Amino acid sequence: MSFSGRRFSTSKGPSSAELNSKIHRQFRSAHEGHRPHAGLDPSRASTGVVWCTERANEYGFQDEPGSWANLGQGAPEADDDIEGSFKRPTQIDISVNSREYGPTAGIKPLRVAIANLYNAHHRKGKDSQYTWENVAVVPGGRAGLIRIAAVLNNAYLGFFIPDYTAYNEMLSLFRNFAAIPSPLSEEDGYHIHPDKITEEIARGTSIILTSNPRNPTGQVVANPELAQIQDICRDRATLIMDEFYGGYNYTSNCDGTTVSAADNIQDVDEDDVLIIDGLTKRFRLPGWRVAWILGPKEFIKAIGSCGSYLDGGTNVPFQEAAIPMLEPNKVFNEMKALQTHFKMKRDYVLGRLEDIGFKIKNVPDSTFYIWLDLSGLPTEINDGLNFFQKCLEEKVIVVPGIFFDLNPAKRRDLFDSPCHHFVRLSYGPKMEHLTRGLDGIERIVRK
Repeated sequence: MSFSGRRFSTSKGPSSAELNSKIHRQFRSAHEGHRPHAGLDPSRASTGVVWCTERANEYGFQDEPGSWANLGQGAPEADDDIEGSFKRPTQIDISVNSREYGPTAGIKPLRVAIANLYNAHHRKGKDSQYTWENVAVVPGGRAGLIRIAAVLNNAYLGFFIPDYTAYNEMLSLFRNFAAIPSPLSEEDGYHIHPDKITEEIARGTSIILTSNPRNPTGQVVANPELAQIQDICRDRATLIMDEFYGGYNYTSNCDGTTVSAADNIQDVDEDDVLIIDGLTKRFRLPGWRVAWILGPKEFIKAIGSCGSYLDGGTNVPFQEAAIPMLEPNKVFNEMKALQTHFKMKRDYVLGRLEDIGFKIKNVPDSTFYIWLDLSGLPTEINDGLNFFQKCLEEKVIVVPGIFFDLNPAKRRDLFDSPCHHFVRLSYGPKMEHLTRGLDGIERIVRK
């Protein structure tokens, strides 16, 4: 397919490096609207990290994953090798009760344990406390987001760019709200200021969705600014806070403190704040698919009910096995071990990247991601897709930044995207994989 006759934006055409790039042609073809099968929307078949993995499989990743460095993965290392971390179960008991269908909002003992954890870590001394009725257990973060989307009313929903790739699909599946993008400034470290929230509400936005800490930039909105944002939204807008990386917080000297909007809620049944988290990231159990949503009882009742027609609920034996992991002191000690270990890995990766010649403008203070600026590299590799292509040749996976320029329903042209010259690099994997991946990146740049 030739792209030489098509303009991809009003401001510039594709560069020669893009026109001659196989990976750019593949990306564009995937977004052309081609329909090889009746009834199939092919754009749903391959998105974000999945698209990157499919390209890596073409280079042999699926056959020999152990010889690759997957720095694109959105998951932390899952082994029991982190000093101070509790051992994960290697087997679980399956009760007779767990053979039956479970409640679509989750089993009550786990909901009680989650409420107790948040009260202990974020609601001490406050009159308003979470109960089990403020918690819905969901089969993973994406399922939780889909459930939330299903219960929203007709409204403008504001989201920020860049942000988590899966929001793109969630925001385009439903027609009960209109998704409105709001780009953040690179010069400002992609920070969400309270003034930004005021602007969003002033233009009619009544739902705001964001990750915090933020994927992919690795930045966090902490108190007092987070409290200011919640004060601005109170009685005016519903806040959907994706807090999966709340434990990966390096702003408080790795003392175990978890970032959460739960600290600033005045009334758990009146403040329209929905918090989503789970075992996936901070408990390093992505394969368990156990996550949760906290919010006002009326929201949670609707979110629990819609699980009956969306996903059927969360695996009951794994819910039962999760309960003892959520004892508050155990979790606090786990977060200290997690933060110490991942900050060490962050510092190693940043040091290596600077030695290779990258300029790190915004040091990540949370998550396990680096939003890596490629603009200082030679033209052939200074955009995310071409750099990704070269990484595949070295058996390294990263995620091109363009996937984080969320574009629900593909209403905007992305080829002038402010995310085009970035990749997301994960330091979630074990240290030997990080070293191997950085060695590969160094070879690319030295060439």
